[in-house]
Amino acid sequence: MISITYFRNKCIGCNGCVEADPNRWRVSKKDGKCNLVGGKEKKGIYSAVVGDDELNSLEAAKNNCPAKIIKFTVK
Repeated sequence: MISITYFRNKCIGCNGCVEADPNRWRVSKKDGKCNLVGGKEKKGIYSAVVGDDELNSLEAAKNNCPAKIIKFTVK
């Protein structure tokens, strides 16, 4: 299992995460920032737990993020 943490309020809307992993990330038409698909929000921080099969695409999304606001840990 992989635990994802995403600091959406610091998102600059570059779309890098969406390009790397369109199944897990979407751009909001409302404000241009990205959303973590399946993420739960608590105090502006979004989190989700996903399967190990998403490790490669999640790593690519994290590396594509110039704001460095995507974090994850493998459990």
